Parts: sequence; structure tokens; C-alpha cells
Amino acid sequence: MLNVLRPAIARVLTPVGQALARTPVTPNAVTIIGTLGVSAGALALFPAGHLFAGTMVCTFFVFADMLDGTLARIKGTTGPWGAFLDSTLDRVADASIFAGVAAWAVLSGHSRLVAGLALFCLVTGALVSYAKARAEGLGVRCDVGIAERSERLVIGLVVIGLTGLGVPYVLPVGLWVLAAASTVTLAQRMLAVRRATVQGGTGCPDSETG
Repeated sequence: MLNVLRPAIARVLTPVGQALARTPVTPNAVTIIGTLGVSAGALALFPAGHLFAGTMVCTFFVFADMLDGTLARIKGTTGPWGAFLDSTLDRVADASIFAGVAAWAVLSGHSRLVAGLALFCLVTGALVSYAKARAEGLGVRCDVGIAERSERLVIGLVVIGLTGLGVPYVLPVGLWVLAAASTVTLAQRMLAVRRATVQGGTGCPDSETG
């Protein structure tokens, strides 16, 4: 849904990528630094109750992490390893955000429901991304869904930040919305793959491990 903003974001990031391209910094280094920044901000600040500060740190490093693709294109170093690393570390960053919120909810005695919702969003978010990756491994396009990673990050970080500013009820409401949207997206992707394989007559392996 937020894909319409990608051209605008690319125009903003391109000058920064061009500046970085004149340095020894590699796209993979940007990916790793971005993930470490998000994870450190979420796991160090959220459980301690610094929700707004943690959101600002995570947001900064999320945008920093978006530079890796721009930098790779400018340097001409795009490839499967970089794509794999970026996709894998994205899951680490996402998990850190929701794990940090769950830890805060438990440690502060705020709400076990909020902790459970955060963990549910963590799991369903990972499943949404896995469904797409597994489908593409079978040669099936699977980029459907109402809540891709960008939407999930925006919703998650906005409601966490607003909670840190003292806005009441926004976190549980936002997590409920995110949980529902992630579940719907997972169902949409499973249905899309079924239509493209079983109904299309191409079939799928009977079983997989891992």
C-alpha cells in the first residue's frame, strides 16, 4: 500500500547514497548497521520504558537501512547475497521491535494482553514474509496483501511513539489493527499461492522441512 511512496523516498535517499558511494562503506555494512541500530534501540529502550526515544532511534535506523539498496545500485554491487542478507536482517529488526514492546508490557506490569498482541504481531509478521519468500522459491509471485513490511513498521512505530508521549489506548488499538491486518495478509498470500499452484495445475511439493 505504501509502495506509491517509494519513488519519493528514492529521490530523497539517492543524494545520500551518492555521497556514501564515494566512501569505502558497502551496502552490506549499511544493512548490518541499520539492523544493529534498530535492535539496540528497541531492546535497550523499550523495556526500560523509553518508548518515544526508542521509536525515534528505530525510525532513524530504519531509514538508514533503506540506503543499502540505493547504495548497491549506485555502486553496481547488487546481487543475491545482499538481497538475502537484507531480507534476513529485516526479520531480526522487526522481531526486536515487537519483542521490546512485549518486554516493556511485562516488566512494567502494563498489560499481558499488550504483550501477547506484540508477540502475535511478531509471529504473523514473520509468517507473512516467509509466505512470500517460500512462494517465490516455488516460482510464484506473491506480493499481494494489505499489510506489507512497510505498513507494519509504520503502524507499529507510530503507536509505540504515541504511547511514549502519553496518548492513552493507542497501543492496544494499534496492535489489534496490526494483528488483524497481518492475519488477513497471510491469508491473502496463502490463497494467492493456492490459486497459482493447485488450481493452476502446477502443484507443490507434498512436504517441506525448515
